Amino acid sequence: MKNTKFLVKVNRGGARAAEYVLRVDRSPIQTTTNRKLALAMGRFTAEDAVKSMQNSRCNPELVSVQI
Repeated sequence: MKNTKFLVKVNRGGARAAEYVLRVDRSPIQTTTNRKLALAMGRFTAEDAVKSMQNSRCNPELVSVQI
């Protein structure tokens, strides 16, 4: 049985590579460019992270992953 987890992908615009949320317990939220190190979380936690990161320079989105 596979579970669906979510990653939060952050695009900051420009030529930068996409980043993923590494930790959510700190302010500001820590990010990494390595997808394997990204935090796989439940949907509600991921949606909360997206809401807290929305501003004019960040463009967060949810990415579903089968685990």
